[in-house]
Amino acid sequence: MKTKFTSLESISRSWHLVDAKDAVLGRMASKVAAILRGKHKPMFAPHTDTGDFVVVVNAANVKLTGTKAEKKVYWTHSGYFGSIKATPFAEQIEKDPTKAIEHAIKGMLPKGPLGRKMFKKLKVYTDQNHPHQAQNPISLSL
Repeated sequence: MKTKFTSLESISRSWHLVDAKDAVLGRMASKVAAILRGKHKPMFAPHTDTGDFVVVVNAANVKLTGTKAEKKVYWTHSGYFGSIKATPFAEQIEKDPTKAIEHAIKGMLPKGPLGRKMFKKLKVYTDQNHPHQAQNPISLSL
């Protein structure tokens, strides 16, 4: 019996729509990351990008459980001495809520060129409006 490898031509990609309104950030991010990787398909291979496109709407209304909303901090560092910056979750959601969701999902994808390719299939929007109606995204329940 031979092992079958999926060719890039045989991969069919569909579009999924995720409503992040009142969704828990980590639980939503893990499901979206699995779809971006293609783990929901029978032809999944960890070394191949078999995943689908995902559109996340209502990013501003995502929730955290427990006291994480007060304690969660996003750190950025340019590499220069003294340039580390801390942004609390509440401030990040006010400033740019899409970055909080992208940060959570990107951490769950593989590192390297394959993960960057998968991450490009993620589209996150602050409110209900998105320009991907022509792709007929399938609504995904969390």
